[in-house]
Amino acid sequence: MSAAHFPDLAHKRVLITGSSMGIGLAAARAFAAQGAHVGLNARRAPAELAEILQDLRKDGGEAEFFAADLADSAACAKLVDDFVARFGGIDVLINNAGGLVGRKPLPEIDDAFFDAVNDLNMRSVLMTTRAALPHLRASAKASGQSASVISVGSIAGHTGGGPGASLYGAAKAWLHNIHKNWVDYHTQDDIRFNIVSPGTVDTAFHADKNDEVRQRISNGIPLGRFGKAEEMAPAFLFFASHAMSGYITGQILDVNGGQYMP
Repeated sequence: MSAAHFPDLAHKRVLITGSSMGIGLAAARAFAAQGAHVGLNARRAPAELAEILQDLRKDGGEAEFFAADLADSAACAKLVDDFVARFGGIDVLINNAGGLVGRKPLPEIDDAFFDAVNDLNMRSVLMTTRAALPHLRASAKASGQSASVISVGSIAGHTGGGPGASLYGAAKAWLHNIHKNWVDYHTQDDIRFNIVSPGTVDTAFHADKNDEVRQRISNGIPLGRFGKAEEMAPAFLFFASHAMSGYITGQILDVNGGQYMP
């Protein structure tokens, strides 16, 4: 993990959705290394949960797991309630839950697929942020430091997505855009909204690609390879730290090895 030190993140209460693996878990490890109190989330507990929690707690922070399927609005609210009951509030919300669901070209998209993609990638962010808002507002007022919402966008939100991923790309573009509205109407609450937008990262998201496809994608990336989940994590620390980014809001930080340059 990065050797960077963010003293103001110690004891911060950080809820990370979709964090049992991949980028979400890498971010959780990064915050735990700073002494933060971290809430993990997934639809179900991973088999190695006990080991993960033990590892997260070794640097003096706290960590708990909260099961919730965030495609459901009531589950989003319950996740926030459960996290606040455990940690007493929220200082940082990271909306990482999301996924491709599947690949379908336009002629094959039906109502069920439309709802599944948008519930996972849009409803989860909207409703979790809505539920967290009063707690983030209270955090900023009590601490004198800005609270932070960081959502995970995607290179697909810029480019439209790959084959069969039009709805996923559109959902990420929606996410990139809705943050602008939230900046306009919630900055007075001293809450900052920023996006970490990964490129092609070597996680389960791309497990369906064979070596030939992976090499072809890598050839189109100036750095010549897929990113690693651990390479995304420092961006979340930066946006969460009031000391480092207290005057930064409404931004998209593209972490993609030069794969896309807006």
